Amino acid sequence: MFGIGIVVAILVTLVAVLIPWLPTSASKEMDRITFVFWFATVICIGIFALVASVIIYSVITFRAAPEDESDGPSIHGHTGLEIMWTAVPTLLVTAIAVVSAIVLAKDDAQGANPLRVNVFAQQFFWSYRYPGYGNKESDVLRLPVNRSVVLHMTAKDVIHSFWVPEFRQKQDVVPGLHPTLHITPNRVGTYPVICTELCGLGHALMRSRVIVMEPDAFQQWASKQGPS
Repeated sequence: MFGIGIVVAILVTLVAVLIPWLPTSASKEMDRITFVFWFATVICIGIFALVASVIIYSVITFRAAPEDESDGPSIHGHTGLEIMWTAVPTLLVTAIAVVSAIVLAKDDAQGANPLRVNVFAQQFFWSYRYPGYGNKESDVLRLPVNRSVVLHMTAKDVIHSFWVPEFRQKQDVVPGLHPTLHITPNRVGTYPVICTELCGLGHALMRSRVIVMEPDAFQQWASKQGPS
């Protein structure tokens, strides 16, 4: 049974590791969320391997002989096993909850001197303004790398949802509410901004870009007059 469990664990681990389930991380927040993902995945692989090995071993070892339709022996439950398979999952779920709570608290915490960006969602495009730079307007979200950013969001018409896969976080934007999203980009590059809430006939085309830049390049861009 131990050997079966090892084989199952290896096969499932290969599936988990070799398939690129997640996009490339481009923020500190996603790095933390990815840790939670793999923390829970390792626990799930262990439990799956244990359960699968017991099932496979039992099917092979205790299967009934051909044409044997007799009842099996009456077996009373094992108190120790029942305590164990209640206590262990409780501890594992508690561990996942604690790790998740710590990560969520850290992801929500703003760093020193955060950059504020006002994000506006409307059918069917995104627009951005930078209060710290004369309310500069842009149809592309430009951010400096390795700086804390707080997005203040407003929906002008219907419900939208802001999502950058490489940032891992998603925020619904509801008319009348002004939610915020904290991001700390840590990889220079260009990434898609996607609306993930059905917002009308043009929903599939409601796309934008976020460009993560070096601080000097961002400062030069932000200091220029006029929209861009």
